[in-house]
Amino acid sequence: MKTILYIIQKEFKQIFRNKGMLPIIFVLPLLQLVILSNAATFEVKNIKFGYIDNDHTSTSRALVEQFNASTYFNVLTDFPSVALASSAMLKGEVDVVLDIPQYFERDLQKEKHHSLGVTINAIDGAAAGVENVYVTQIIQRFNQQLKVDLFQISDKQVHPISIETIPLFWYNETLNYKTFMVPGILVLLVTMITLFLSGMNIVREKEIGTLEQINVTPIKKSQFIIGKLFPFWVIGMGLLTIGLIIAKIIFDVPMLGSLPLMYLYTSIYILVVLGIGLFISNFTDTQQQAMFIAWFFTVIFILMSGLFTPIESMPEWAQILTEFNPIKYFVEVMRMVMLKGSGFMDILPQLLKTLLYAVIMNGLAVWSYKKTN
Repeated sequence: MKTILYIIQKEFKQIFRNKGMLPIIFVLPLLQLVILSNAATFEVKNIKFGYIDNDHTSTSRALVEQFNASTYFNVLTDFPSVALASSAMLKGEVDVVLDIPQYFERDLQKEKHHSLGVTINAIDGAAAGVENVYVTQIIQRFNQQLKVDLFQISDKQVHPISIETIPLFWYNETLNYKTFMVPGILVLLVTMITLFLSGMNIVREKEIGTLEQINVTPIKKSQFIIGKLFPFWVIGMGLLTIGLIIAKIIFDVPMLGSLPLMYLYTSIYILVVLGIGLFISNFTDTQQQAMFIAWFFTVIFILMSGLFTPIESMPEWAQILTEFNPIKYFVEVMRMVMLKGSGFMDILPQLLKTLLYAVIMNGLAVWSYKKTN
């Protein structure tokens, strides 16, 4: 036990002696948490909106005014022709073009229906889908207002039947996207820092030649690995603590569940990440190699974790692969515990899979580490 403590003491001294490492461990992750949580959002704002008004009536102007009053659209100009509107969209000057046909108001009064043309720049398919929803909602709201005005017969008013829905939003009542993203970004930072540091640590010992000196000592392989990885386990738990404080103070993210439960799961999850980092370091000779390999797997894990896109929307083969993704389980647990207040039994499936993952990865890492006397 004393041997392990001496190794741990040596590792902490090396970490805090390296002044360039401290900002990477503590300052940069916290800046990334603040910046990414504000920048990563699927909400689309400041949509550049143009329109072609071929009718020039009070009804067409009222429709355009609906878009002008919206906080999502920035109404730029009235295009005199479709050709000019297409040219503006080609240059990126406009995102959405509304084409109001001639006799729009007259046909609404006579036939009670008409069609509108909407052209949307769909290079970014996700943004285009959101923009289409915004446009549809505004037109539907405008249509409901017209029904009250147009459906009147002599002195007898006919009010269309309307069904009102009363939504009830659970777990995120204000629909604040930061509430959804902050737990995921926190998972990302804890994963990246602990993976990169553990992956490059032993490789650094190889590069400077101290690993060979340690290998000829009577230190057992298990003692060496525990002493090497424990400091980064502590750093990972510390990053989680600081991240939770920032999430509460800056973003006011609700924390409905048990903090000890979050720490329990995180303590096991970090073992998975450390095992992966050690496994990578055993097969690399330079820190650059270790960093690139770790980054390769991290990108795949992040993209298939459900952090940014729902797993249910992925192809079936991709959904099967996500079952082997440890980040997926961490993201699920953080959101379940923080936002839903889930208990131990609720996260037990993820906890057992992560524990199995930790045993396998650390077993492979220890097995692949070669110590020569």
